[in-house]
Amino acid sequence: MTSADVTSAVQGVHEWFAWVTVIANGIAGTWCLAAHWVRQVRVRALWWFVVAAEVTIFIQVALGVYLLAVAGQAVGEFHVFYGFVAIVAVAVLYGYRQQLVAWQYLLYGFGGLFVMGLLIRSMTLNR
Repeated sequence: MTSADVTSAVQGVHEWFAWVTVIANGIAGTWCLAAHWVRQVRVRALWWFVVAAEVTIFIQVALGVYLLAVAGQAVGEFHVFYGFVAIVAVAVLYGYRQQLVAWQYLLYGFGGLFVMGLLIRSMTLNR
């Protein structure tokens, strides 16, 4: 497998996985907002799903870093900016989780939807 083949494969995964990341964070945010008002959806699986959705962001950014650093692909600077802002947003959510325990479902609900918006914005700026 040549370097061009690997780059092409990573590019394909990066483009496809972007939608996985957007949809996962949208579902996580919506689920958390629902959990704020409906106790029956406050299950352990919610937090596992939130973590999985947030991990997809780090995977997506790692794929993008590979494409920039190793493959040397050119991309708009704001595409990169929004990707890293999404990582910072996840860090901020994690940082405030203890201080806002009473509002944790709203924090992660609106936070997940905010991150989803950042990711969509990043996708639109890639063209």
